[in-house]
Amino acid sequence: MASQYQIRADYDARTIVVYQAYSPAIADAALRAGRFTAPFSFHRMTWIKPSFLWLMHRSNWARKPGQERILGVRITRHGWEEALSRAVLTTADPAALAHAPVHVQWDPERSSRGAALNHYSIQVGIGRNLIRTFTDDWIVSLTDLTPQVRKAATLLQTGHAAKAQRLLPAERPYPRTRAWEDLCPDR
Repeated sequence: MASQYQIRADYDARTIVVYQAYSPAIADAALRAGRFTAPFSFHRMTWIKPSFLWLMHRSNWARKPGQERILGVRITRHGWEEALSRAVLTTADPAALAHAPVHVQWDPERSSRGAALNHYSIQVGIGRNLIRTFTDDWIVSLTDLTPQVRKAATLLQTGHAAKAQRLLPAERPYPRTRAWEDLCPDR
């Protein structure tokens, strides 16, 4: 039986894509610079999500204030694995969580319509002590997915789910590694 906790992502041999939603000011500055720069905050946790549909649910398909822009953030798999190896579940002992450089939580995966599914998607919070490593060493590229997101949302709203599905990133199960196996509540 497959685990209810599975990382599904767009990845290749060297990189993995995670998604983030930002205000236009943060997204525009990052895309112009090719990396995160002010007004992006280097002093607070930033959450990355390999599940595109979970972020669509969270950002209401880029319609939530402050989350109107969707970025695909391609990072190294080495960085991804390092983050997971340093992570603590948000349900862990509060003292351990307070000192962890990375937080992980599992939330119900979402359908394209936003319905909760019966398996879970990982969310990874990169703490402020590791943000510069994330932004300066792990990020390979940033892609503005906002036009694609808006088109898919319109297709969904007008009853063209199959056409919308073709615009979604191809995600497949990410190899189970020791770095994230210990973070699965069902292990």
